[in-house]
Parts: sequence; structure tokens; C-alpha cells
Amino acid sequence: MTAADGTVVGPDGLARCPWGISTDDYVAYHDGEWGVPLHGDDALFERLCLEAFQSGLSWITILRRREGFRTAFAGFEIAKVAEFDADDVARLLADPGIIRNRAKIVACIANAKTARDLPGGLDKLIWSHAPNPKGRKAPRTVADVPAITPESEALAKDLRKKGFKFVGPTTAYAMMQACGLVDDHLAACHARRRPG
Repeated sequence: MTAADGTVVGPDGLARCPWGISTDDYVAYHDGEWGVPLHGDDALFERLCLEAFQSGLSWITILRRREGFRTAFAGFEIAKVAEFDADDVARLLADPGIIRNRAKIVACIANAKTARDLPGGLDKLIWSHAPNPKGRKAPRTVADVPAITPESEALAKDLRKKGFKFVGPTTAYAMMQACGLVDDHLAACHARRRPG
């Protein structure tokens, strides 16, 4: 049942964002990963790829296939994925453990090549677009959570300018949420980061 503050209280008595309670997979992801600051070029590359694969699909589809993606894409190690060739594309297109979309597979490999050659690294580039958290009010309801922001538009533009594919402002914002550049847990959600 949705509370007046927009959260849903689970069987464990904890208030969560409404999307974070529908399945056990979502509960674990919502409580332990989403909105937690993530650093490291390979870790951010994984999220960038997964968000691109999610485009047009539900996140639960990607979440449930994440281990398959990790296996298929060499743990999302940028240096390894950047060396993938036509045989790897064929292998990936035949892999039932992932989403077999040629354009997204090719984009992921191309993005690895771009990330490998990126001066300063992917972490530095992505986090340079994090908004000032002091200027952001905690969302009170799901309606208060945007799909894009000026920062996600700037990040998507910067990534595309550098040569990245499948990185529009909506995908960029979803990644910003997932990687903790922003904290879009509702104000009453137990997983919202509290000031130290």
C-alpha cells in the first residue's frame, strides 16, 4: 500500500520507493545499489552498457540477466571488451543470457574502445557532470523524479561528442541515478542517503 509520502512499506516494515518493492530482485537492487555512489572506469562502463541495453525494456529484464551480461562481456573490463571482434559479435548474438540486439552489442564494443582511449578516464568524465547535491531537494513523490535534467543532457552530449553510442539524456540520467550521481530515493525512503 502506498503511503501518503509516496513510499510503499514492505513486509519488513521499511518504507521504499514504490518501484523498489515489486520483486525480491528490485528490493535488493533498490536497497543496496541504486543511488549508491559508484566509481571505477570498468564499473561505470558496465552501468553505461546495461542502461543502453535497457532502452525500450524494463530494468528488471536487465537486472535478471546481469550475470549473463557480465559473463558475455568479460566482466565489462574495458580493455577486454575493446578487443572484441566480429566473432565476438556473432557469439553475443547467439547468447540467450543477454539481450541480443545487434545495434546495442556493437555500441557496447565501440564504447569500450572509446572508453579505453579516453583521456582522464570514464570515471572522471561521468562524475564531472554530477550536480551539486545541496541544490537538489529530495523528491517527495515519484512525480517529483525527473526523466532528464540539464546535467544528464550535458553528460549525454559530452559522451556523444567523445564518440559514445546509445547515450541519450534519458539513459544518461538513469545511469546518474543508478550510480549515485544523484539520490532520487524519495524523501521518506529508508535507503535515501542521509547527511553525515
